Amino acid sequence: MFTRSLVLASLLLTISAYGQIDSAQLQQWRNQKYSMFIHFGAIYSQLGGVWDGREISKGLSEQIQAHAGIYSDTYADVAKTFNPAKWSPDSIALLAKNAGMRSIVITSKHHDGFAMFNTATTGFNVVDATPYHKDILKEVAEACARHGLRFGIYFSLIDWHYPAAMPISSHNSDSITAQHHEYNKQQITELLSNYGPVSELWFDMGSMSVEQSRDMRNLVHRLQPNCMIGSRIGNDMGDFMVMGDNQEPDYTIGVPWQSPASFFDETWGYRSWQKRVSEEEKVKEKLTSLIRVASRGGNFLLNIGPRGDGSVVEYERDVLLKIGAWLQQNSEAVYDTRPDPFHVSFNWGSITSQDNKLYLHVMQQPENNLITLPGVKTKAVKAYELNGAGNYTATLAKEAVTIELPASFSVADGYKVVVLDFPGGYTVPPANIIPVDKSIALNNDNAFKSFSNSGIDYNTRYTSTIKQSYTLLAAKNNSYTPALYYTEEEKGKSLELELGEHTETITLDNDAPLPLNNSTGTLQYGPLYLQGPLYSGLDGTHASLSNINVNAPWPKENGNAWQQKQDWKTGATYTLPAGLTTAYYVLQEINTAAAQPLLVRITSGDGLMVFLNGKQLFIQNNPFKKESVDHVLLLNLQAGNNQLAVKLFNNFHGQIPFAIDYNIPQHIYRKVLPVVQLQKNSYYPVSWRLHQPFTPHQDMGLPNLVFKLEK
Repeated sequence: MFTRSLVLASLLLTISAYGQIDSAQLQQWRNQKYSMFIHFGAIYSQLGGVWDGREISKGLSEQIQAHAGIYSDTYADVAKTFNPAKWSPDSIALLAKNAGMRSIVITSKHHDGFAMFNTATTGFNVVDATPYHKDILKEVAEACARHGLRFGIYFSLIDWHYPAAMPISSHNSDSITAQHHEYNKQQITELLSNYGPVSELWFDMGSMSVEQSRDMRNLVHRLQPNCMIGSRIGNDMGDFMVMGDNQEPDYTIGVPWQSPASFFDETWGYRSWQKRVSEEEKVKEKLTSLIRVASRGGNFLLNIGPRGDGSVVEYERDVLLKIGAWLQQNSEAVYDTRPDPFHVSFNWGSITSQDNKLYLHVMQQPENNLITLPGVKTKAVKAYELNGAGNYTATLAKEAVTIELPASFSVADGYKVVVLDFPGGYTVPPANIIPVDKSIALNNDNAFKSFSNSGIDYNTRYTSTIKQSYTLLAAKNNSYTPALYYTEEEKGKSLELELGEHTETITLDNDAPLPLNNSTGTLQYGPLYLQGPLYSGLDGTHASLSNINVNAPWPKENGNAWQQKQDWKTGATYTLPAGLTTAYYVLQEINTAAAQPLLVRITSGDGLMVFLNGKQLFIQNNPFKKESVDHVLLLNLQAGNNQLAVKLFNNFHGQIPFAIDYNIPQHIYRKVLPVVQLQKNSYYPVSWRLHQPFTPHQDMGLPNLVFKLEK
């Protein structure tokens, strides 16, 4: 029976997902909004992107050892000259504070393996191997404590200096040997024991096993229960999701998250010859990113790369201080705010919110100086510029608020924040309103999705779906019988299913099979075509997979012809040779006189994406690194010709297994649920997510699930 409200279910999910993290500490981390990242290394910061008199433009400057091909002993010798006379941890902390940042995350050890802290595990550290002889991390931790900032630590899971680690590679997603894992654990123990409270541990790169990631996570939370762990620990074991470098999502993320940003796309560590745009352009660029990230509920982590002498690049300092000046005037609209409650985008800017207030971050001049927010219901509203003069005219119309800005209002000299204050509160329409008349079917196509990021490591990560939501709006009072339709792919999974005001756990099992309404004997299958190998990550494609001409190069600009595999048969398994981060594409055409559904089983290795007529149906990695994985997918074929395309991804093995099999039972399952009552013109929420997932970032893996309301 239905026993829990959605609010309680969400609370329980948060508690189970983040385990030992205290809810107040978790909220404090989420409220930071803006923090400083520091890439500072005794060797790469001194080199500044230059080796042997040459500007090393390949790769990131903090990875110059790999990109310039420097011998390990020659590289290590550079540390003997590290004595940063201009390094001032108090100045760094004050810069962060004046810039409006609430915490600092600094590199304790990057890929080169040089420890910027005092460690007993290796002499390759700032105290023993440099004339500076001081613990950089300890200095920063103490400065943060003095100036009221939280302290976080970056730690590279790969180590190019440690003999038992994997050697330097081009992709940095190296497996971690058992001996290296123990070495990393020793250093993490030091970092979480000797530097006071650590707000977050920012792991990077490497490819640990599930057991290693879990072991590391348990160690961190045993030593410091409230230390937030970044998702690059791998295997979905993080407490917060780290976006890709300089990535800003335009979708809803259902877990705590952070966007790491560099001043320059080309490097994080100091680069002496870096080309720069004007300070004004860079301020606008980074302030825009900060506002967008905050409006979507995330934290913005902006990096600086000090010089080898410890000084901050003046350009970076001045940009930070200018952003800080804006924040000083507009702090109320950024810190401790909640995300934009609307589910539409606005050309003029972004929105953050608090209890009875909306903060309109106006970054483009509104057309006719008018801003309209559709669907807002309220009894009263006041509009004014934050820290500005006078009130603005706000007009209440039917379920809308329109703000008329004066002719003098301009964003030419900087972004402005318009506050809407609703003394009696306000409501906005829920996401994804679906009118109900007679019957309705809810599925992947018409869902409002909440996302996270799932992956074993950096190269296998993809945007995972962790919740699907819908809001039904009935035209009249009526009763319906809900039913869930599913396939072998979903069978055995348990869902937290929300229907109206109630949520219950539903297991997709113990239902009799029903024959799929199709006629497979009328289908005509074309030959299989192969494209690749191509260098790739799991997510994304090299070009569109819609309306492919198998006789033309793909991609069009620089691709090769599709190879017809005349000897390949459906139902048989083949292996493709593959190196690391390799992808192939397989294409097959299916012709049908009438639209009909078809179940297919696809065998893959480390990951796959599946497309029908250019539309993505499925993406999945291989979290337990099995030799092969089978997935059953429902293809809704259109009348005429259909193109089924499969992207096959390899990251761990020497080959990719592949099979496509239509000769499988063509049946589905139907689970009938208790009758529900829908009231005329009343919102009725429906949503589902996995019950007790392996991690909060795990993809639901429900590509074929359909919820129907039946009369």
